[in-house]
Amino acid sequence: MPANETSLALYRKYRPKTFKEVLGQDHIVKVLESSVETNKVSHAYLFVGSRGTGKTSVARIFAKSIGVSANDLYEIDAASNRGIEDIKELRDGTRVLPFDSKYKVYIIDEVHMLSKDAWGALLKTLEEPPKHVIFILATTEFHKVPETIISRCQVFTFRKATDAVCRKMLLDVGKKEGFELDSGSAELLAILADGSFRDALGELQKVLNFSDSKKIKREDIEKITGAPKTSLVNDFLSAIGRGELADGIAVVQKATAENLDMKLYFKLIITKFRVAIILRYAPKLKEDMAGDLGEADMEFLQTLVKEDKSGMFRSETLSILLEEYQNIDNSFIAELPLELALVKILSKI
Repeated sequence: MPANETSLALYRKYRPKTFKEVLGQDHIVKVLESSVETNKVSHAYLFVGSRGTGKTSVARIFAKSIGVSANDLYEIDAASNRGIEDIKELRDGTRVLPFDSKYKVYIIDEVHMLSKDAWGALLKTLEEPPKHVIFILATTEFHKVPETIISRCQVFTFRKATDAVCRKMLLDVGKKEGFELDSGSAELLAILADGSFRDALGELQKVLNFSDSKKIKREDIEKITGAPKTSLVNDFLSAIGRGELADGIAVVQKATAENLDMKLYFKLIITKFRVAIILRYAPKLKEDMAGDLGEADMEFLQTLVKEDKSGMFRSETLSILLEEYQNIDNSFIAELPLELALVKILSKI
């Protein structure tokens, strides 16, 4: 059995239970708190955002804040209850008064999965909802929700977790679990999460379960999650600094041979390149950047920038990397955009 295995998933254990505990969604929390305080509650809400950003958690907190008990809170997964009969059953239930609350709240997750007929049945209820019913619809695919539904809801767009907010959360949770993460390990986990608090805690749990030490380093994250090694990222940046196209291509081929997630690899390169740019043009911000990377990485980037006689670490280079990163999802050869970026950058010497 893996060491340190927890009995409760971290994302469940640290799910926010109050508005104050919600991270990264202040623009939504303030509006909802105000509506509760002024008793101006809408009959229908649409929560939009990528997975793991807190849509369902905020829906539960909102329901609790308006005094809805567990008996009057209904959560429905539209992915498995998507037919017209399911919605008709729901509609029949809305006609029944709440058990012991002022309102009955229906949270419908993945609402974009509803069938065409089910949408029609739901629309009839939204058009003339009983006064005691509140709907909170949640979706990751806003474009699949009919305009007729959207127009009858208050729409809130949940932002993806920033790396900074995610990193702080990981450091805090790690500490509460009895582990110490260094800055580099927390940063890598935040990047792996790609804006999802739930995914960040999922990756952290994997690391804590299989770590042999209470002090977690970036190398531990790389080993356990299969993330690209720091050396592969640094070698690519070094090739740019030296103007060595062949060396850069060789590093990319090595990354490909290790069957790495090329999009993640590219993202790690851009993230570290950004820090190098800041160190070059705004060296006074070095202390502010120290929390993003480990000490060894900071020293590496400082040396790289100092020895950059050709001026490769500049905004134009970063623009090329960002441009090619946008193409990676459409490339049938995963490493091609990275190779093309390298050619474009070094051809400008």
